Amino acid sequence: MYQRIVIVGRLGRDPEMRFTPAGQAVTSFSVATDYVHNDASGKSVKETVWFRVSAWGKLAETCNNFLSKGKLVLVEGRLTADSKTGGPRIWTGQDGTPKANYEISAQSVKFLSAKTEGAGAGEEEADMTVTDDGIPF
Repeated sequence: MYQRIVIVGRLGRDPEMRFTPAGQAVTSFSVATDYVHNDASGKSVKETVWFRVSAWGKLAETCNNFLSKGKLVLVEGRLTADSKTGGPRIWTGQDGTPKANYEISAQSVKFLSAKTEGAGAGEEEADMTVTDDGIPF
């Protein structure tokens, strides 16, 4: 059996790194993906889906050092299901509406945002892929 998910989106907040009791680094960050389509009346509709991403080991350290809110990334990994339901994690938001959270265990992260914060159109983009073994290629 095999499972793989690939998403491209922007970080919703700065990454947060922590360590397991065994000392392994874990970095968590959220990625928003957008899908734009036209509804039945021809009006443009934008749908945003959020993913929580966890990176481990050297990949966690690299993501924590180079990513920040708003950066564009490509994440490749494994979809992690809620152990109780087998689906996305579901909770009730502060406004009382049900919410769902899709979680990905990252195996590689490709940094797609410009190298400098103020990079304009046409400037060189970072094109670095880091895998869970910590080797960028």
